[in-house]
Amino acid sequence: MATATATKKKIKFRPMDDRVLVEPLEAEERTAGGIVLPDTAREKPQRGVVISTGPGKLLDSGKRATMDVKTGDEIVYGKYSGTEIEYASDKYVVLREGDILAVVQS
Repeated sequence: MATATATKKKIKFRPMDDRVLVEPLEAEERTAGGIVLPDTAREKPQRGVVISTGPGKLLDSGKRATMDVKTGDEIVYGKYSGTEIEYASDKYVVLREGDILAVVQS
């Protein structure tokens, strides 16, 4: 199994095919004007950090497609994309690589 580090914890999680395990970044707690938002008013996070990737999609030829993202990449994904899971009281999102909209470059 692949081992990844997420916020000082080691988790064992191996996504299948072209899926990636993402740790969502926290949603903004304040508006631009300084108003504090309650938990119910915050939008779902659309940015996260890739924790682990699968081996790639299996092609008709029997080979695997290479993944365009790698562990540690900060990504932007669709608001309602993927499946949310909880593992060891931490929340993660499992996405298909096609649901990733962009890789944030610094």
